[in-house]
Amino acid sequence: MLKIVESTNRRAVEALLSPERSRDAATDRRVATIVSDVRRKGDRALLKYAKSLDGLTGPIEISRPEMQTAAATVPKSVRAAIRAAARNIRAVATRQVPRSWRVGITAGVSVEQRVIPLDRVGCYVPGGRYPLPSSLLMTAIPAVAAGVRDVVAVCPRPEPVVMAAAIEAGVSRLFRLGGAHAIAALAYGTESVPRVDKIVGPGNRWVASAKALVASDCGIDFYAGPSEILLLSSNGDPAWIAADLIAQAEHDPDARAVLITPNRKLAAQVAAEVAARMPADGPARLSMKRHGGVIVTRSQAEAIALANAAAPEHMVVDDEATAVQIKCVGSLFVGSWTAQVAGDYAIGSNHVLPTAGAARVRGGLSAADFVRQVTVQRVTRAGLSRIGGSVIDLARAEGLHAHAESIVVRLGGSAGALSDGRRAKNRTRPKS
Repeated sequence: MLKIVESTNRRAVEALLSPERSRDAATDRRVATIVSDVRRKGDRALLKYAKSLDGLTGPIEISRPEMQTAAATVPKSVRAAIRAAARNIRAVATRQVPRSWRVGITAGVSVEQRVIPLDRVGCYVPGGRYPLPSSLLMTAIPAVAAGVRDVVAVCPRPEPVVMAAAIEAGVSRLFRLGGAHAIAALAYGTESVPRVDKIVGPGNRWVASAKALVASDCGIDFYAGPSEILLLSSNGDPAWIAADLIAQAEHDPDARAVLITPNRKLAAQVAAEVAARMPADGPARLSMKRHGGVIVTRSQAEAIALANAAAPEHMVVDDEATAVQIKCVGSLFVGSWTAQVAGDYAIGSNHVLPTAGAARVRGGLSAADFVRQVTVQRVTRAGLSRIGGSVIDLARAEGLHAHAESIVVRLGGSAGALSDGRRAKNRTRPKS
């Protein structure tokens, strides 16, 4: 069931580690129609799609009393688990908020960074095969920790456990909405759904396409494809590795689960464990058949190089010596006890992560995604006299003479008279 390939088989390695992510033109066209309808017609179109695609029968917004009543039906142990997970996520998110600072560049010149929370964000919570309270916690808690005053969540079919998570996370409003029409409503606003500054959270291909479409008008976190795990091990427990691969594969038939190892014996043992442990039904079997595998490398160094080139969403490594060599990954798990599944729920790290190689340029969702980092500059008369010559020279070098004149006029000269910008600082300018 779990194919084993040699690292020298470049085509097979490429298929496992660097799948081609092609856009579905038919989906994109349909999404464009839905988004346009909601943008133009507001609630009238939104309700039409919610009824036909989500099966909506009642109101689209869930009231606070309704949430509380539903949350009370959730088993106490699950509510306690939600509180524990939320506490850990909140602790990490609070440390992720960027700090304000101010630095003096030279006498009379300073630069300040102000960290200002976004006003309103939208959190998308999938409502497909399984209820996902963890996705709500992972998206809403960092926003609240960053100081966002209005956190709006949408989910096509929010189960009571999702409502319990919404209350714990501090969600302001919760809507029974999903798919492209929910993304459009958040991006542009309707009579019922407020427009947000940014949309975050995972979703299916309809959600991903809609997020990509509205990205020019509304901030998004990133394009999220099918989930991925890459285990890099030379001496791990075969049963534990197999369990981790199957756990990731059960997300979706398109999920990707791969082991890279220089240990040929371990590769065979893991393949046998996967076959023995595979569930009789569910998406894991199809996922492993399509996208699962083991790559046997000629050395540990080659294994590390392949792992970094893949830049996967999740990676699990044996030890710290390997961990320090990993540069491109959404979230890194070190040691056999650091199960990736624990990161999905309760470690405190975020499980909304870049996929399809996007970890080459960014990490996962964090509280920093929910703030504006505004630069504030202050320059005095004396400060401008110190840096003005450099500004004039650089502006003239670029052929932007009006830029240079903007400084020259302040320093009491003219662009023609101050052929050497550095002389400007010796000029006397009129009192302000």
